[in-house]
Amino acid sequence: QVQLVESGGDLVQAGGSLRLSCAVSGSIFSINVMGWYRQPPGKQRELVASITSGGSTSYPDSMKGRFTISRDNAKNTVYLQMNSLKPEDTAVYYCAARRYFNGGYDYWGQGTQVTVSS
Repeated sequence: QVQLVESGGDLVQAGGSLRLSCAVSGSIFSINVMGWYRQPPGKQRELVASITSGGSTSYPDSMKGRFTISRDNAKNTVYLQMNSLKPEDTAVYYCAARRYFNGGYDYWGQGTQVTVSS
């Protein structure tokens, strides 16, 4: 089993920055890909970024430019740096982990709220 705990969500003004953290514990050796998702109010959950165990990152086109995913293996933590935040970035942000390079995510955190005011 793998446990994921997000932190860092907050209320921020448009144009500001936030860094989210995801602490990973449990069977960490089984994880090959970590990801950040978000779910805006009334909308479906969407992928923000992902990072492999080797450090390769990937972003959907709509997320490129303002979001940066990174990891600190010594701290078993994955980060999401968010810059130039917009009101439409308001969402619950979830950390996720999967054992295989393809397929769906196996483990999810409880989410952290990010609210961007205009």
